[in-house]
Amino acid sequence: MLAAERREHLLGLLARTGKIVAKEVAAELRISEDSVRRDLRELAAEGLCQRVYGGALPASPAVVDYDARQAVAPGGKRKVASVAAGLVRPGGSVLLDGGTTALAVARALPKDLDCTVVTHSPTIAAALLEHPRAELFLLGGRVFKHSAVTCGAAAVEAAQNVSADLFLLGVTGVHPEAGLTTGDAEEAAMKRALAARAADTYVLASSEKIGTASQYRVLGWEKVSGLITDADPHDPAVERVRQLGVEVLAAD
Repeated sequence: MLAAERREHLLGLLARTGKIVAKEVAAELRISEDSVRRDLRELAAEGLCQRVYGGALPASPAVVDYDARQAVAPGGKRKVASVAAGLVRPGGSVLLDGGTTALAVARALPKDLDCTVVTHSPTIAAALLEHPRAELFLLGGRVFKHSAVTCGAAAVEAAQNVSADLFLLGVTGVHPEAGLTTGDAEEAAMKRALAARAADTYVLASSEKIGTASQYRVLGWEKVSGLITDADPHDPAVERVRQLGVEVLAAD
């Protein structure tokens, strides 16, 4: 089989099954695992897959910069945000992650809601300035411009001194096996620090993130209370997450 044919085969397998196991593909095509891994490296370099141990998973389309992400699935993000905003109770406290879906959550919160919002996103903080009854805390640190959030040691230390009822977590990849992932190691560490300070963590995931993975793991499913998504409830990845005991909230 020619290299171009192998490439098409791998991409087709990824689309059909949501993963590639290098050992299985090598046996099927009667080629070496090294050849498969080389093909996967080339596909990953083009952003067409995310390499993982033993193979590859679909790459998330949500790893582009902040401005570009605002144009990705805006309708789905609004649906997810509407459900997520309903989880913030009067008098309650919420850790609100950065990102475009979290920004949609901030905009979806009722203007008269009496609550406490803690965030490491200057963009989120600015969006809540017109919510007169919301107590607002902004965690400082080095600004990661790609996602318009603070991260690094100072931000993690600041996060360790707060607590909340709820953490609304944004990620770029949501996969039943790989867990929750994002594209930057320090950002992943900040998200873990925030999750550790909340009683419950709910994941904000519009449908394009479902079944995909990015380079850095944030959390496993055992650390998550629920997933909020507008993806088809019968999507195989969503069903497998539900089988793991995670509550799935449909954003219709």
